[in-house]
Order: sequence, then structure tokens, then C-alpha cells
Amino acid sequence: MDYLVIFLGLMVVLFAVGVPIAVSIGLTCLAVVVIDGGLGALRPELFALQMMRGLNSFPILAIPFFILAASLMNVGSVNARIFDFANALVGFIRGGLGHVNVMASMIFAGMSATAVADVAGIGQLELKAMKERGYPKRFAVGITGAASIISPIIPPSVAMVVYGWLSETSIAALFVAGLIPGIILGLTLMTTCFIVSFWIDLPRSPRPRLMELARLFWRALPPLLTPLIIVGGIWSGIFTPTEAGAIACVYALFLGVVVFRDVGVKELIEVLARTVRFTSIILFIIAIATFYGWLLVRLRIPQELAMMLTSLDVGVTTILFAIALFFLIIGCFMSVVEAVLIFTPIFMLTIQLLGIDPVFFGVLMVLTLSVGVITPPFGNVLFVLTEIAGMPFERVVEAVAPFLIPILCVIVLLILVPDLVTFLPDAMS
Repeated sequence: MDYLVIFLGLMVVLFAVGVPIAVSIGLTCLAVVVIDGGLGALRPELFALQMMRGLNSFPILAIPFFILAASLMNVGSVNARIFDFANALVGFIRGGLGHVNVMASMIFAGMSATAVADVAGIGQLELKAMKERGYPKRFAVGITGAASIISPIIPPSVAMVVYGWLSETSIAALFVAGLIPGIILGLTLMTTCFIVSFWIDLPRSPRPRLMELARLFWRALPPLLTPLIIVGGIWSGIFTPTEAGAIACVYALFLGVVVFRDVGVKELIEVLARTVRFTSIILFIIAIATFYGWLLVRLRIPQELAMMLTSLDVGVTTILFAIALFFLIIGCFMSVVEAVLIFTPIFMLTIQLLGIDPVFFGVLMVLTLSVGVITPPFGNVLFVLTEIAGMPFERVVEAVAPFLIPILCVIVLLILVPDLVTFLPDAMS
């Protein structure tokens, strides 16, 4: 297990002192190679071959497609249409725009694929609306940040694509498995808003007439069809997750250019440039992490970890709680995709020996790691909220912290009742 300490310890230390994650992974690999047998022990071309192997994958092609589709949806009137419909649907319930915030995030999750995209897109609109209605700024920022972690759970999800590729688990099954946990998480946050409304005055919107609700639904219907097209097409077997990403791009482009006509040449160039930057970063990390995973297997680290955990005189549920706690801590220091790339190869053999469903483990892994985007010191969503809300980082952390309680309750519920995750994939199969 000495190598495991080096693999994790050195990488975390490098990342904590500010070294970029891809460089941290690369330096860790280099250190392990030197300690194991010197640079001469491995042929130089093996580094490049392993990195190329990581990128030469059809499922990985889904990542730039989903990123591009989300960026296209973030331009123009899509966010406003979704928010207005969500407001008419639940804004009159006690808790007001808190429910709207969560509902809009649940709908937008079917397009955004990442928590940061959710906050950067519809989050700005939500904060502005809550400010205009007189909501406490701390509550508005807190629920906006908490609702954002629904995005990596409800399909499509970049993190689940990466997990499915690494673990050789059906990405379609992972997408479907995320639906019920995502809905449960949304309902739990809405319940929290309802309870908070007894202590804090949260203004409510007037109950809309049926015709007004129908009008707003019709106005929001084109973007609402996006998650239905993605999940329905994958579930029915019409197309693969990667093909679903391509279709989502075409559909998002059609909505922006032809239907709504709010995506011009300038906006399209900006969207493409943003997609290229984000995709290149992720793919470079994937390439480095592929060699990292290959070294793990070569040094038999997953086997040693599996033997250690399976030899413990405790139940599977206890081990899952321990792993979830580990992921919660790790999520504070690195992004979801980066952590999935690093820890999936380490834990896969363990969950196989313990008889844990890899689909369930993937959803649990992504959810627990996603909590890190709203926890210091490196929570990406916290930094975005600091920028768009104009609040100090410390105040943003304080605003989001109370909403960690319902999120953690959902994690506990899923561990105790794993059928909540596996029911839909099993029914599909």
C-alpha cells in the first residue's frame, strides 16, 4: 500500500499548493515510475500510447457534444422560458421562488450536464428574480448553489460519461439511474424551502390561471423537449449516448438559430470557442489520467485495496458509508470529472468483489463528489456565485452550508435503499 500513499498523497499535496490538476497527476506518475524502477524501466513511447488510448474512445466523444449543447442552451431566451414556466408551476407554493429555483435547475439539468453550467446560466436569472422580489440574499445564494448539484445527476452528465467509459458500465443505464435520485434531491431541497418559509418571509407568486400556465408551458416546450429527446432516445435504443449528444447539439442549434432566432454569428463563435477551451482541458486531463490508471493496475493497487476492504469484518453498507465520506472529502479538493478519472480505476475491483452494482456505485460516486462544488476550499460553484452575486467568498460559503443537510440526507437514503438508484435501469433492461 506504499504506492497508494504516494499516488494519492503526493497528488493531493501538489494540487493543494496550487499545481494544476493535470500537472499534479503527471508529476505523481513520474515520481512513481522513478521509485518503481527508474525512467529506464518504461519505454518513452509507452507514455504517449497510453495517453492516446484514453482519448481514442467513442463514448468520450459525447463530452464535447454535451458541452456544446449546454453552451447553446445558455445563449438567448431558453433560460427565461424555463424560469417563467417553473414560476407558474410552483411559484405560488409556500416557499415561492425557492421552489422555482430548484425546479428550474432540475429542468435545466437535462441540458447543462455540469453544475457550473447550471449556475453560470440559469443561476444569474434566478438570483436577479429573487432580489427583485425581496428575498434575503443569503437564502437566494444558498438555494441557487445547492440546486446546482442536481445537474451532474440528472442526465446528461459529463461525469457519468467518464465513469461509464472507465468502468465499462452502460452509460445509458447510468443516465436512467440518475433520474430518481435527481428528483428526490430536488424534492428534498424544495421541502427545505417550505420549512424555511415558516421562519423567513419568502414572497409567493400569485396562482396562475390555467390558460396562462398553458401559454408558458407552450412557450417553454421546445427546450423542455431536450431532456426527453436525450433520455427517451437512449432508453428506447434509437441512439447511443454519444449520438444523443450530437442530436442535442443539432436540436439546440435549431432552437437558437431558427425557432427563437436569438443566436447569431457572434454568439455562435463565442459558444464554439468556449466549448473548445472547456473540452481541451477535460480531454488533456483524461489523457494524463489514463496513464495514471494504467500505472495503478500495473502496480496492483486496486487488488491490494480490494483485499484490504473485503477482509474487514464489517457490512457492505458500512463500507459504502466510509467510501462516501472519502468522496465527500476528496470533492473539496478537485472537480467531479477529475476525481472520477482518478478513483474509478482504484475502486472498481473492490465493488466487484463486494457485489455492489456498478451503476449504483457510479451514481453514488458522482453525487458525493458533486457536493464538493459547493464546499470550500475549491468549490467551483462557490467562486461563480461570488462573482454573479457580488458577495464575499466567506458569505457565500455560509449561505450554502445549511443546504448541505438535506443533500447529505439524500446520500444516506440512497446508501440505505440502493433500489432507488437501480430500479429504473433494471426495469429498462
